[in-house]
Amino acid sequence: MNSILLITASIRSDAESVSRQLGQSIAQGLAAKTGARVITRDLVAETLPFVSAERFAANLTPAGERTANEAALAEIADTLIAELQAAETIVIASPIYNFGPPASLKAWADLVARAGTTFRYTANGPEGLLTGKQAYLAIASGGTPVGADYDFMSRWLTFFLGFLGIPVVATVAADGIMGRDGAEKIAAAHEAVERLIA
Repeated sequence: MNSILLITASIRSDAESVSRQLGQSIAQGLAAKTGARVITRDLVAETLPFVSAERFAANLTPAGERTANEAALAEIADTLIAELQAAETIVIASPIYNFGPPASLKAWADLVARAGTTFRYTANGPEGLLTGKQAYLAIASGGTPVGADYDFMSRWLTFFLGFLGIPVVATVAADGIMGRDGAEKIAAAHEAVERLIA
């Protein structure tokens, strides 16, 4: 059965987070149209580890050659990579924090970027190995306009997914929502999701 991987990175709850709400609407709308099941990975609730030298080495060691300690260190990355490999569609719901991605989203990226597994180096440069998938981004920002020169989150995330072989099909943004017209911008983003799903 087709699956949709919904990745959330906001420190706020489902009831408070605009990015979570937009991401859930996209994932649930796509699931309703395709019959796919939705698998959610909450990067904040999971408290992902940052990559250390030991974890990096363990991640690159072939599974059959790992020591017990290396296997334990590589387990979370193995799980995250397997989720990406299994999903046909990836929906990433994230806020912009201080012009960039949340630390939890960067930690996730560092764990799933594995040479020889999710990408490889070739004579013509790196090549993404997670092909045949597509991604949707649901982004919220209090003040940073999505796409601005100082938006280092959405450009980085789009590039990173492309590096793995996953093109970003659409981005829905509710940005500048701390302003006086914040409610209108949030409503417009939800309307954009409805048009996207339709």
